[in-house]
Amino acid sequence: MLILASASPRRRELLERFGREFIIDPAVEPENPPADATPSETVAALAAAKAREVAARRPGDVVIGADTIVSLDGVILGKPADAEEASRMLHALSGRAHRVYTGVAVARDGELLTGVEMTRVCFRPLTDAEIDAYIATGEPLDKAGAYGYQGLAGLFVERIEGDYFSVVGLPLCRLGRMLQSLGVTLL
Repeated sequence: MLILASASPRRRELLERFGREFIIDPAVEPENPPADATPSETVAALAAAKAREVAARRPGDVVIGADTIVSLDGVILGKPADAEEASRMLHALSGRAHRVYTGVAVARDGELLTGVEMTRVCFRPLTDAEIDAYIATGEPLDKAGAYGYQGLAGLFVERIEGDYFSVVGLPLCRLGRMLQSLGVTLL
């Protein structure tokens, strides 16, 4: 059985596209990023921890773990605690390029594969009114970097360089290759 170790609706929606049966069994352990790790090392470690945790309780199943972070000038922007923090993040991202890192891990019976995709995202300059209106929708409050590219914040993105699906939270091409190496296909 294929298991998604995430409660993310975006990751669920991406996997559902393949019409393949899977179960959602989110990791529940607290996320403890490694100290002094780079953004790439952080997402790889967090995705691996999620996949290992769920795989330990689901022997024989193939477990997918993932984690996404936004990095601006080397500083990780997690999920904002409140509207004020979301506003600060969006003002910082306005008119600038930043990086989105998504780590993905696939685990089965002690075997673990990990990978990371980095995508450069360029925001157009945003007005205070646009930021306030976006925050009022509630969308940015549960997303790394205070925005969801696949949602309303798509209005802010001038261009990306890299994997769109990685920005949404699950790099499908990389995941497909990892699953194939375990003899699992999505098609």
